[in-house]
Amino acid sequence: MRRRLFIFDFDGTLADTFDHFLEVFDEAARVYGFRCFDRNNIDHLRTLDARSILRHHDVPIWKLPAITHATRKLMALRIHDVRLFPQIDHALACLQDHGAVLAVLSSNSKSNVLRVLGEQTASLFDHFECGTSIFGKRSRLKKLLLRSGVKAEDSMFIGDEIRDAQAAREVGIRFGAVGWGYSKMSVLLEAGAEEHFSEPHELKTKLLEWASA
Repeated sequence: MRRRLFIFDFDGTLADTFDHFLEVFDEAARVYGFRCFDRNNIDHLRTLDARSILRHHDVPIWKLPAITHATRKLMALRIHDVRLFPQIDHALACLQDHGAVLAVLSSNSKSNVLRVLGEQTASLFDHFECGTSIFGKRSRLKKLLLRSGVKAEDSMFIGDEIRDAQAAREVGIRFGAVGWGYSKMSVLLEAGAEEHFSEPHELKTKLLEWASA
């Protein structure tokens, strides 16, 4: 197949971290003085972009760097309970066996990412861009393209949030939306997803099909 670069978001795409995210969000809210996560309106919040979600909870933007640093540390305390979604490791292994270049782009820390992936699955990845700021994925995508040497048209970013779709569009690479993460599939398609995955096993079948085209 042609040399392809597949860049994966971590939280909500590779790993099931949502319940832990809610706990960490609430702990940070109590420390930094914003609203705890609005569990009564989760369905609506899953249709909003990151900036709208922050506004909904009165999160002070100027405190984001400190909040982000704190949430990574809080997540590290729970990371031993986080698991990959079913069949993710198998899909990644198949992609790597067929010559794909794999990368992780995440707001989470690299140590958290490596802990959940485990040594065997982590070894499948050629590149890691972790500790990204909430709105800093565009620049990291550019960095991954440059480092990998793969052209933008031969690359895809796979994620579960509107900001993932926006970053991919701004860099000029394809975006693949997963249906088991945070944002609803309908809003990810509206945000410009060129590919969508309803179940984790489709990562293998659909990505290999595109890679062979």
